[in-house]
Amino acid sequence: MTRLHLAVALDGTGWHPAAWREPGARPADVFKARYWADLVGEAERGLLDFVTFEDTLGLQSAAFHRPDDRTDQVRGRLDAVLLAATLAPLTSHIGLVPTTNVTHTEPFHVASGIASLDYASRGRAGWRPQITSRAADAAHFGRRTTPQLTAEDIRDSELIAKRLRELFGEAHEVVEAVRRLWDSWEDDAEIRDIATGRFIDRDKLHHIDFEGEHFSVRGPSITPRPPQGQPLVTVLAHASTPYELAAAGADLVYLTPHSRADTAARLDAVGQAQAAVGRPAGEPLIAFADLVVFLDDEPGCAAARKRRLDELDGTEYTSDAEIFTGTPGELADLLLDWREAGLDGFRLRPGVLPHDLAAITGGLVPELRRRGVFRTAYEAGTLRGLLGLARPANRYAPTDLPGVAP
Repeated sequence: MTRLHLAVALDGTGWHPAAWREPGARPADVFKARYWADLVGEAERGLLDFVTFEDTLGLQSAAFHRPDDRTDQVRGRLDAVLLAATLAPLTSHIGLVPTTNVTHTEPFHVASGIASLDYASRGRAGWRPQITSRAADAAHFGRRTTPQLTAEDIRDSELIAKRLRELFGEAHEVVEAVRRLWDSWEDDAEIRDIATGRFIDRDKLHHIDFEGEHFSVRGPSITPRPPQGQPLVTVLAHASTPYELAAAGADLVYLTPHSRADTAARLDAVGQAQAAVGRPAGEPLIAFADLVVFLDDEPGCAAARKRRLDELDGTEYTSDAEIFTGTPGELADLLLDWREAGLDGFRLRPGVLPHDLAAITGGLVPELRRRGVFRTAYEAGTLRGLLGLARPANRYAPTDLPGVAP
């Protein structure tokens, strides 16, 4: 049976806004490297494929589209790329996938940051580009304004996508420019010949000369080609426009279905997006579904725990992703059912950290192993390798050399 891939999305003390108030949570440690090292170490002990780190340009908010003044929820984050780089030498096999904003961050900086992470992790880096529409975020930079969504907009994912189409178009260009910068050094551009005094072969460094509607980038990068060639690019997509972003430039897409039938419909929409953007038929796009999970061994305990947290927060917690409350065995049933629609894996968002992460690694993973659908050891040394993706050829390297296929 085909193996199931699993990732976890780490954020603060968990995805429930009141998670920091749960017994066992560690709110005093959330800005300490040791806290994150413990979480990622637990995920690696569970042999998960990768972990993701959230990031934003403004403080967290109960509202998607604007800041708030709440003081009873976790506020503040560490920079996701720097956090991942800090954790890289403390881990050996698990992939590290930070989020970066691409609306107000230059692609040249993103390219060198993720490439550096790939070196620090010895080939385990990924990247999730993210746009931002909050006017308050734009005010941090003072160079532009962005469309402010309204409460009516956010009720409809297609309406949001339409309002933000220009920002997604800019994100397309960022991903393309970043990918070209990763290829701007050929793999053997570094000579390091002390006898001749040549450190690099300048003919193997390339100007990418990217010209887009929103910006231009000359290149080359300051960082040699990453160990993976191209670190894993991942995109969270809810509607047609972000589906196109994923189809055009991503290796992996996170979807947010709410049933097996919805999974099939969203996968079909991604397929249509791939056709619309002309993605080559042989270029795989891995599909994960996101789920928020509250897990306990005893039936009913997870649902009761979520209800208690909802009461502490003063409102019922909702999410763009499906919220699961139950036992590890019940979650395994759901994952295997939804996988039949065509998914490759799942990114689980623990409701409370570290409780629900430990339930994933100590409860769900053994259950999936018993069913023969999850690994018993890491099979590859790179993130691309774990996901069955080949190391891509360099677009700027000559292909007409003897023995090199065109």
